[in-house]
Amino acid sequence: MTDTDTTRPAPTENHLLINAYTTHPRSPLLAVSRRIADSGCNLVDTRLSTVGRDVSVTALATGSWDAVAKLEAMLSRLEREEDLKLVWYRTGAKPVQSNLLPYIVEVVASDKPGILYQLADFFDRQGITIESLHCSRYRAMQTGADMFSAQVTIGVPADMHIAALRDDFLEFCDHLNLDAIMDPMKF
Repeated sequence: MTDTDTTRPAPTENHLLINAYTTHPRSPLLAVSRRIADSGCNLVDTRLSTVGRDVSVTALATGSWDAVAKLEAMLSRLEREEDLKLVWYRTGAKPVQSNLLPYIVEVVASDKPGILYQLADFFDRQGITIESLHCSRYRAMQTGADMFSAQVTIGVPADMHIAALRDDFLEFCDHLNLDAIMDPMKF
């Protein structure tokens, strides 16, 4: 084993997390995914979302050390040449958490400040991780009321008593006047 072998991760350990932003209707997806492919990296996870007037792409690329270094150089050029805002950094693979059970939480309520914070705080105090989240504000068609909607995927520790958690969560939601459900994720 040479010194080079000890300083460079194995090919499967080279991960680059990329966040790209531009103004709607343009999308950074094509430009970023093209650079990932052209660099010899593989795109393993991607999220695209339009938030406000901007479109964002979060992408996780993997590849050999050299391919990831080439991708970083390509992203620097892309940021200079096109009207994109880019942030990227090297990261690692997500650790396997086989002790977590995936659950879906859906919440709908009259919009008011702090709902998302209160939801996040509830799960954090329980030792539950938020794996994914989508929330939005919209105007109800029938009444015109401002509404809040959230879809959250959580990781519940396998040793946690689910019925007690569900009872605590629904009591929490009742106290805040939130309409909510918590069900196991079905694949």
